[in-house]
Amino acid sequence: MTGITLLLIALFAAVVFGLVWRRRQGAVRSTGETTAVVTDQRRLLLEAAGIGPQSPEHPRRATVLHFSADWCGPCAAVRRVVGQVVADLAGEPEPPVEVEVDIDEYPALAKELGVLSLPTTFILDADLQQRFRVSGVPAATDLRAALGPLTRPPASNS
Repeated sequence: MTGITLLLIALFAAVVFGLVWRRRQGAVRSTGETTAVVTDQRRLLLEAAGIGPQSPEHPRRATVLHFSADWCGPCAAVRRVVGQVVADLAGEPEPPVEVEVDIDEYPALAKELGVLSLPTTFILDADLQQRFRVSGVPAATDLRAALGPLTRPPASNS
């Protein structure tokens, strides 16, 4: 009887662990706060990948950065979702920019951002601070929710 009880306890613990683990995989990590200091190294790697430097004549905007590869099947779904969300927000005062990065061409940037699997999508604000991150195919509603505040200029206090 003790053996069966121990087996049931172990089985229950394994199921709980499996459910928690599965729920964490591909989880959306989104906060209103910035998540990392943008170092000169990170800024240079992002600029090399196509996220342009900010200038008075070309202000930087919110950027949807997604890592992909030719061999990545789910990456095609990310392209469709991100492309649709960016197109939907094109009429906003400060529309977002989409940048797709091949992980095989920019492994240093992937390492810098802690990309461990494909596809991985980030939303960076105008200061290149990470505001959103998701592994797997993001939901369009999650992307819109994260991009919404970044596509409208802050209200003035006058």
